[in-house]
Amino acid sequence: MSGLITVEDALSRVLASAQTPLEEEEIALEAAHGRVLARDLTSRRTQPPFANSAMDGYAVRAADSAVASTTLTVIGESAAGRAFGGVVGPGQAIRIFTGAPMPEGADAIVVQEEVRREADRIALIGSVATGDNLRPAGMDFREGEALIPAGRRLTPRDVALAAAGNHVHLKVRRRARVAILATGDELVAPGGALGAAQIIASNNFAVAGVVAACGGVAIDLGIAVDTMAALDQAIKRARDAEADVLVTLGGASVGDHDLVQKALVAAGMELGFWRIAMRPGKPLMHGRLGAMRVLGLPGNPTSSMVCAILFLRPLLRALHGEPGAAADPSEPGRLGADLPANGPRQDYMRASLSRDADGILVAIPSASQDSSLVKTMARANGLIIRPRHAEAAKAGEACPIIDFEALGI
Repeated sequence: MSGLITVEDALSRVLASAQTPLEEEEIALEAAHGRVLARDLTSRRTQPPFANSAMDGYAVRAADSAVASTTLTVIGESAAGRAFGGVVGPGQAIRIFTGAPMPEGADAIVVQEEVRREADRIALIGSVATGDNLRPAGMDFREGEALIPAGRRLTPRDVALAAAGNHVHLKVRRRARVAILATGDELVAPGGALGAAQIIASNNFAVAGVVAACGGVAIDLGIAVDTMAALDQAIKRARDAEADVLVTLGGASVGDHDLVQKALVAAGMELGFWRIAMRPGKPLMHGRLGAMRVLGLPGNPTSSMVCAILFLRPLLRALHGEPGAAADPSEPGRLGADLPANGPRQDYMRASLSRDADGILVAIPSASQDSSLVKTMARANGLIIRPRHAEAAKAGEACPIIDFEALGI
């Protein structure tokens, strides 16, 4: 189709506008969840810092257990945070609890179930070997050891590891600021009074959710009516907010009332591309307005959401310095229904996903693929990808699938 670029080419151009990640900033550890680490993190301490018991029991010398029915004298106790200060000698034992420091002289732990105790004497039921039930110093990690690589979006587990490594502050990438502008005379905010030819704006909420899921900060510019003056004012607000990305919703086509592209070009935008060989989402626009990247998403709900997943998500990942921003988000699956041959545009079909007995995703396409249907998009949990000019396919055949849950969307 003349004038249309491929999805792959479009993504490459979008990511080219984010070759340099956003600057780093230092934040408190408690605010680190979901942020992207800007520098490799190494440990500032050894964990555990001392040998300690993995079980409740008795610290002994393994050599003392070599003789059957050995009895030992309990000379003290070691608990977590309260170490025994003496030395364990031949024929002696220390009562010890999980996590407590291993006393000097002992080299094994006998679990309490393997001991008979009377007063300060214990009888060993069996023998133990050196190192039994003992956690050596540095078993987890050592001072200076690499813990978390730069570019990782920090999970709660990562934050716990950073804390264990004795970090109070972390260097992370600044969160991308994404200004979102809905456009069109037909749009009214939820709760507003609807005119005879108006509908409720909903795309901006979906896009804001994608931004949040990717660790960005959504800036709501509201709704701009179809006038150059309104659009100029909204573009100025995006610039004043120092947005890293401006996402416009609707109005990017070439109809008499589609003024978004015209207003952006008039404001100085360098147009990168407009129109992609995909369905839904053909009228996607990308450009650069000074330091601000621009993504003009289609106005139909499904089109804007699909484009946000395919283009805004990887753009934000690149800006945050995450590796593999251009990685294919799909995974192998199987069709749950027959599909006809596809045309000249790559198709992204809403679908219900479930796993079969083999754990493979099976995708059943939604009955209607009209891009205006908000309920259909909400009830779908994935997309079936149909390449351009794909032949008719039967149920059970392999197909690539995008799983919304796997993307955190």
